[in-house]
Amino acid sequence: MKKLIFLFIAFGSLFGRADEGMYLPFTVKNNHAQMQALGLELSHKDIYNPKKPSIKDAIVSLGGFCTAEIISSKGLLLTNHHCGFDAIAENSTVEHDYLTDGFWAADFRI
Repeated sequence: MKKLIFLFIAFGSLFGRADEGMYLPFTVKNNHAQMQALGLELSHKDIYNPKKPSIKDAIVSLGGFCTAEIISSKGLLLTNHHCGFDAIAENSTVEHDYLTDGFWAADFRI
């Protein structure tokens, strides 16, 4: 059985292909044509430009282990769920369980 699983994995790795991925900002230029073909409308210099403001300047560190991207002038950011989990749990109460119910900001007041 173990040999069969190994052969399946080995065979699959020869023909498997993934288009998604995380790119280092300074390597985006290498994949830019492919990303445009998939619908990207930004230039590679809008994403990473070492001499001018670009999306690279919107990436922040969360606790030293995670990253987030600021996507609005009001401070809205995107990150992975596990990166914000502890902070969300800490701000949840029995009445407002944000981990279970989520949070919808009707306005910018807390």
